[in-house]
This record gives sequence, structure tokens and C-alpha cells, in this order.
Amino acid sequence: MESAVGTVVRGLRTPIFVEGDSLVDLIPPIVMEFYQKEKVEPRDRDVLGITESVVARAQGNYASLNDIAEDIRRLFPEEGIGVLFPILSRNRFSSILRAVARANQHVYLQLSYPADEVGNHLVSEDQLDEAGVNPWTDVLTEDQFRDHFGVCRHTFSHVDYIQYYRDLVETEGAACTIIFSNRPETILEYTQNVLYSNVHARKRTKRLLENAKAKKVIGLEDLMTTPSDEHGYNPEYGLMGSNLSSDEELKLFPRDSQELVEALQKKLKELTGKTIEVMVYGDGAFKDPLGEIWELADPVVSPGYTSGLEGGPHEVKLKYLADNTFSHLKGEELKEALSQMIRDKEKGGSDEGMSLGTTPRRYTDLLGSLCDLTSGSGDKGTPLVYIQGYFGSYAD
Repeated sequence: MESAVGTVVRGLRTPIFVEGDSLVDLIPPIVMEFYQKEKVEPRDRDVLGITESVVARAQGNYASLNDIAEDIRRLFPEEGIGVLFPILSRNRFSSILRAVARANQHVYLQLSYPADEVGNHLVSEDQLDEAGVNPWTDVLTEDQFRDHFGVCRHTFSHVDYIQYYRDLVETEGAACTIIFSNRPETILEYTQNVLYSNVHARKRTKRLLENAKAKKVIGLEDLMTTPSDEHGYNPEYGLMGSNLSSDEELKLFPRDSQELVEALQKKLKELTGKTIEVMVYGDGAFKDPLGEIWELADPVVSPGYTSGLEGGPHEVKLKYLADNTFSHLKGEELKEALSQMIRDKEKGGSDEGMSLGTTPRRYTDLLGSLCDLTSGSGDKGTPLVYIQGYFGSYAD
């Protein structure tokens, strides 16, 4: 029988997972109960998404501000530290900045402008034009920035991040100098010891600083990487992907995600006889049209996923085919022609022109974004997301 439904996405409500929970033992019964209660039949290539926060919580992957400050002291001299290109975020960076200030006597904070790496704006491009400021060449002190733009508040939170970050540093007992420049090398005019804090452009930032002969160059990925009985760690991402847990503690990005998804896939196969793809997801990779914020503050959308989620879609554009190649057909004839084109495509028989308008992306980024939008970051209580029919097509 022909299906009337394509992709179906469901957020699964769960108990609150806590440190020490075995997700491999706890998640499969939740999924099996979902099948039973919602009368869902599992199928090969269903997808189960697990939010990264659940994985990190179960691992107890937390670090205190004092733990982080101690790691910073180990790596940096205390006469001054440059903090380069941080994200403007109370959740993502405020605690890290406090730890830096706790570990050093002077923080030189260099902010990119008009926005940070993920689109949190200090000012608009229109304001830059009106002020005659070129963000690619002009270096501004805090006073100069204020003279041009006054008090700048975030679109959604209404926080003045310049004052907010200054207050955080000074409350920890450190001096604070704030500058505005998009050239990484600018920070070296103030200090030779740099903690670069951007995520997606970090390799370029590091290369430019090293080429400029900076004395000490460390990234967020280099902090809290070592196993310890006292605190959490992440050997691959360090502090990247961390966020606020409490006033004195951060939750780190989860580790060992690949081992988890493979173990869960094996367990679900034993229970259902089906090969269900499993992924851990964090931030989705999408952009807010009003605030212009690119959601992805994590280093990756998915730190662990099963092999069936490798690669990306290779699809034909149905409306293109209907309007062009098969414009002379209607009804059942059009439907059959389109279905045959899809079947040919799956055998490698379509050309690139048939995929015009289908944006090339990876499955993990698409599915992770879908999961993140479904579960949200608030009070929905659905840290598991179950997806069916994602790999289906019009020809099914």
C-alpha cells in the first residue's frame, strides 16, 4: 500500500538522567515503551537522536571554574593573557571568562565586530556605514567604540556584552582591557600570551598567531583535556561546546559518543531485529533570520553517529523535473515518470542537472538540526528524538 506520510519526527519524553546512569541500559526500554504506547513499528534506517547534554550528564562531565583556572595557570604566565574572539554568550562563555580572570591578573579581551563568530551582533552593518568604520582595517579601543556606537545591547537578551564582560573580569579581581579588531594579530600589541576562543575558524586564527611569532598560543580545545578523578574532561574538544551548569560549574561536551551510539545500535538490533541509526546531537546548524545568529556554537553538530549516517543526500528536484523534463505529463503518468527517475537515480542513472536546487549537506548536520529544533533547549523534556521515513522518497 502506498504511504500517505513521508518523514515523521517524534520527541520522546524521558526521566531526568543523572550522573552514573548507563544510557545503554536505560534508553532501549524507553524506545521499546514508545513503540508499544504509540503503536509504532520499527524499521531499518529509523534514526534515534540523543541530545549531547544527556550524554554529558550521565558521564558526570563537569568542571568547576577553579578547575579551569588551575589549568589556565598551568599553561599561561600570570602577567597578562589575551582572550581572542569569544562568543557573546552568558551560557557559552561567561563562566570561561571568569575562570580566565581568576587565573590571571590582566585580561586583554579582543572582540570581533560587528558580530561574533556565530552572529551575535554588537552593532549592525548599517551602523558601521553611518560611522564610517571599516571592520576589516579599523582597530577600536573601548572608548572609541562607545563614541561611535554608544551602548549596544543584544537583539534578544538586551545585554550590553561589553560592560557585562568587563564586569565579569573585574569582579574576579583582574584588570580588563577591551579592544575591537578582526585581525588576530592585533592582540599581540597588548600581550604575547593568547587564548583564542573562536570555534569554527580556530585553525586559521592559530596559524596567523603562530606566523606572527606569538609567545604562547592556546585554544579552548587545549583546556580540560586530561583525565582526572577531580573533574570532567574532553580529550578532543576541551572546553569547546561547554555551557553553563551552575554559578561555579560548566558542563563539558560529551566524550566517547561513538562508543555509545554503536553500543545502542547493537542493543536495539537485538531487541527489534532492525538496524536503527543512532546519533548524539548538539546545536543544529541553522541561522535565525531575525537575530542573524547562526545556532552552531558547538564544535560539531554530531560528535558520534553510526555508519549509516555517513555522507549526504543525492536527490533529484521534483518540481524542476515536473516543470521541465516532464512538463507534458499529468496525473498518474507524471507520478510514474518521477518515480522511475528516482529509481534510476538510486542506481546511479541521473545527471547533476536533475539535482539543481538541492543544497548539498551531510546527513548528520541535517538530522542533528532536525533533532535540535524538535527537542529545543527549554522545558519540552524530550532529549530523545525518533525519526522515521527520512531516507524514503516519492518513489516508495
